[in-house]
Amino acid sequence: MIMRFFCRSMVLALSIVMPLQIVDRAIAQEKPMTPLSGGVPVIDGIKPLETGASAPDFTIRDTEGVPVHFAMEMTKKPTLLVFWSIFCEPCRFEMPVIQKMHDKHRDAGLSVLAVALDGEPLKNTILGFVRQEGYTFRVLIDELDEKGMFKVADPYGVGGTPTIYLVDRAGKVAFAKGGRVREEELEKAIQSVLKK
Repeated sequence: MIMRFFCRSMVLALSIVMPLQIVDRAIAQEKPMTPLSGGVPVIDGIKPLETGASAPDFTIRDTEGVPVHFAMEMTKKPTLLVFWSIFCEPCRFEMPVIQKMHDKHRDAGLSVLAVALDGEPLKNTILGFVRQEGYTFRVLIDELDEKGMFKVADPYGVGGTPTIYLVDRAGKVAFAKGGRVREEELEKAIQSVLKK
């Protein structure tokens, strides 16, 4: 009798708690993320690139170990550079937007390069995440130089993730944003660059 009462009590408790947890998760997922304010974040000694600046050239490897030379990659086509980390929660919300832009504009000539700042030791984790999420744009892994500086993120003045740069056909920064970017804002910037 006591066991039957205990089991019924557990079933009743779970029938109340489980839906509340599901609703709580659904509400948490619907909450909008607050973008970082103040534009591209600045770290002491690192100055973010501004619109109109020449995009620095670089050569680093992608997740497959293939070297990517930026100047060769962007030959006469605009490039969306996304600096991100697998540990960055806003990046996880941003990446589906990047994939959408890649799918929508690749035939028009847009190149998308996502530069992971997590480093070579986490290459397999990065690759696993990219495959799990179904991202089809090219993912690069930033490296440290002999001075301990990021080869790509530091010359671009990346002070936090996500950071996005849109580089036009002439190799100039046409759009720069630190923190989350609204899809409409990014779409407008890409449309503008593709028309030139």
